[in-house]
Amino acid sequence: MSRPLAVQPLVLVVEDEPQMRRQLVSALATVGYRSLHVETSAGTLLRIVGHEPDLIIVDVSHPGIDAVGLTTQLREWTAAPILALTAPGRDRERAEILDAGANDYVVRPFATADLLARVRVWLRQEARARRQAPPQAAPKRSKLQIDRERRTILVDGREIHLTPLECKLLFALAKSRTKTMTEKQLLVAIWGNRPAPQAPYLRAQVRHLRQKIEADPSRPRHLLPGPGGGYRLKMS
Repeated sequence: MSRPLAVQPLVLVVEDEPQMRRQLVSALATVGYRSLHVETSAGTLLRIVGHEPDLIIVDVSHPGIDAVGLTTQLREWTAAPILALTAPGRDRERAEILDAGANDYVVRPFATADLLARVRVWLRQEARARRQAPPQAAPKRSKLQIDRERRTILVDGREIHLTPLECKLLFALAKSRTKTMTEKQLLVAIWGNRPAPQAPYLRAQVRHLRQKIEADPSRPRHLLPGPGGGYRLKMS
């Protein structure tokens, strides 16, 4: 969801090491940034549903962490800048993390001042992009179009930016035409055989998607609740 950058930016810290987590949270607080911290265990995204960070710091330097998979999972959920903390000597992994959707990386150990400088750079770029972006809200009488070849979404001919996960959700509903899909069916359609989050996470994604394609998200005209539960898509 597009929104003005908060006066005090919210930074999501994904960190398993308690001492490093405290260091990062303390450093962010000294410059007036709010923070939310979680671990990389299963269910991380479910615990942060409803929060919209302005930037994410994710530590992928620990052995055993699927750095690329975690970065991909975060990027599917949000378009916010991702700053990865990596271990030295992992040049190939760093390239793969960037390809998976991270915006930048910092090699551990690092100086706190250097990390905060990188955070400021990406927050400035994010704020500038939001100021320059066209309004995302749909007009009161909107027409929804899906270009399957280009995999783009248009509202009254204007392209709407969606995260990969929002795009998968909309395409799954479009594929079913006007039929209602249950939450279980949508979870399978989006995540396939991979471990999927629970229904509350899906509902949060529906709310985010409605903010982008509906003139009034509280009275949706396109992404409609199905009778008895689930969702269906109406194109016009």
